[in-house]
Amino acid sequence: MINVLIDRIQKLEAPIVVGLDPMWDFVPGFLQERALKEYGETLEAAAEAVWQYNKGIVDAICDIVPAVKPQIAMYEQFGVPGLQTFQRTVDYCKEKGLVVIGDVKRSDIGSSSAAYAAGHIGTVQVGGKKLSAFGEDFITVNPYLGIDGIQPFIDVCKEEKKGLFILVKTSNPSSGEFQDRKIDGKPLYELVGEHVAEWAKQCMGDSYSYVGAVVGATYPEMGEVLRKIMPKSYILVPGYGAQGGTAKDLVPYFNEDGLGAIVNSSRGIIAAYKQPAYGKYGDSGYAEAARAAALAMKEDIKSCIGE
Repeated sequence: MINVLIDRIQKLEAPIVVGLDPMWDFVPGFLQERALKEYGETLEAAAEAVWQYNKGIVDAICDIVPAVKPQIAMYEQFGVPGLQTFQRTVDYCKEKGLVVIGDVKRSDIGSSSAAYAAGHIGTVQVGGKKLSAFGEDFITVNPYLGIDGIQPFIDVCKEEKKGLFILVKTSNPSSGEFQDRKIDGKPLYELVGEHVAEWAKQCMGDSYSYVGAVVGATYPEMGEVLRKIMPKSYILVPGYGAQGGTAKDLVPYFNEDGLGAIVNSSRGIIAAYKQPAYGKYGDSGYAEAARAAALAMKEDIKSCIGE
């Protein structure tokens, strides 16, 4: 899938992934009211409202961005109905030709990691059939448990030609409590980056590995170091926009070929209609506002990466 992702990025000239992270408060009132009228004050109502919200956004952006990144926690909060909406969202995005990065941050001991890998990017054996469950193209993975927790995911990547983005330096303010700690004179995130670079060699695409990394836009100096440590790993970059990362901060994450990174924006796009800059669209035009915000992000990044 890394080759497919790169191809879409190049064709659309948009190294952008839209985070489909729907909080209830992001869903326009008219969609909330419609779902509540049909299902009452239930989890099913929340899941239906989120589904309609997602569908509108996907329809509006599918021809201008290469990928989406649904964060599973935003669906799990609504229980089983929420997970059903997660599945519907994944399936619909793939029907629309989008690459789907499941932001699931999974990892555990070997057998549990194998099950997570099978459920999200692989298949499970049921009788005589191999069946796909959630079916994302990429997922995010936590490396804290070491190779025991990572290898099962890599094995599935090799078999299914799917991909991983491994957490290396996250965008949240407290990430340094562990990730910046020095070990043998190096910060932990550099050591993790070195491991990612080695793991990446196990499953290469045409020019980049199926094993990528997550490095936040809020730490560009660290991003520059990690770009050099992991030359063949694609970097998923959260933290642009709402978390404070700017387009200029993104320059070090890209290689000289203009590739190597894909930048995430979630609420800055999916809740754009709530921002003064896109207020003219109103609740009913939330999807059009999302499209306008995605186009603005594309131009913002292009203006800096092209320098």
